Amino acid sequence: MEHVDIAVVGLGALGSATVHHLALRGADVVGFEQFELGHVRGASHDTSRIIRRAYDLPEYVRLADAAYRDWADLEQLSGERLVTPTGGVTFCPADAPVPASHYTDSLRSCGVDFEAWTPAEVRARFPQFAVREDVTTVWTPDSGIVHANRSVATLQMQARMHGARLRDRCPVTALDDAGPDGVVLQTAQGPVHADTVVLCADAWTNRLLAPLGAEVPLRVMQEQVTYFKPDRPADFEPGRFPIWIWEDDVCFYGFPSYGESTIKAARDVSEIAMDVDQRTFVPSPERLAELQGFMAATMPGSGPALRTVTCQYALTPDRHFVLDSVPGHPRLLLGLGAGHAFKFTPTFGRVLAELAMTGTTTEDLSLFQADRLALRAPALTPALAPALTPGQL
Repeated sequence: MEHVDIAVVGLGALGSATVHHLALRGADVVGFEQFELGHVRGASHDTSRIIRRAYDLPEYVRLADAAYRDWADLEQLSGERLVTPTGGVTFCPADAPVPASHYTDSLRSCGVDFEAWTPAEVRARFPQFAVREDVTTVWTPDSGIVHANRSVATLQMQARMHGARLRDRCPVTALDDAGPDGVVLQTAQGPVHADTVVLCADAWTNRLLAPLGAEVPLRVMQEQVTYFKPDRPADFEPGRFPIWIWEDDVCFYGFPSYGESTIKAARDVSEIAMDVDQRTFVPSPERLAELQGFMAATMPGSGPALRTVTCQYALTPDRHFVLDSVPGHPRLLLGLGAGHAFKFTPTFGRVLAELAMTGTTTEDLSLFQADRLALRAPALTPALAPALTPGQL
């Protein structure tokens, strides 16, 4: 049987980052992907993702601060430009489930620059927005865009350059926990023994955990983003238009032009339940009509919808990440992004690599434990506001 020190299952953004960081640290690592690298069936394809420090909890602000440093390290190592600063605005209506003060308090406590704007100040800076008078806007100048496809490809290339082996079109069909002797992976190319396994399989996670009696409560749903053709494309270019988040019971988010004369926008948490084996990839016309109405009211110059792209979310009950060993299976580590992890990609990979190789990390993972109440008893845990986490697509 083939032996490897560490195996990573799933080579989307988070798994690719994990393989990359393990290879950088000299680990004997193999990564497995059931589809072709760069496929469109998961949550890591398309172009733009939001990067920001603007979260309503200081734990996320601090982790985002680490992510900015890790993105910079990856750019320096690879020579690729992956992050484009644009500035960002978070719109918080007066009755929003997460008030603006939660954002400003968290940013202030972590020493992050921000400004709180009135609607008049928003219109003076960005007249593209039609903002209601009851809205407080939080401006963070260091928010921006990360290129999704390019980032994942860069991580995979760097992993290979540093000795990792990546096996695409090689599904892992089962994990046999051998206790202190490691884990045996049953793969399409035969069994592989690993001392440690890192599982970054997102919506496919429970296929491998259920036989071990270690399922994680996840809601899997199809998401969609739509590209609009602005009436005046120059008004929506980076430098003249920011990334934005509308924080409310129903949350929306979007981007300036990026690589083409369109702007991308979406609803966060579409509530369209799906099975990964029976997915149609057909966008919801109802969700498109809802988004078109919002855009027409909030960005009158956004123009007509051109195309819609689907993706998927695999959400934990509290929408916090999982970065921990699987309870009862210390040789099996789990990385789940809960629909908002792309901005943290290199930090996710670094943390999982540190845990796999040393069992410790310097990052605060207190919110992300696998044995927390929200995962053990999800019915007792109120869901977090959807607006906490936009930006995965």
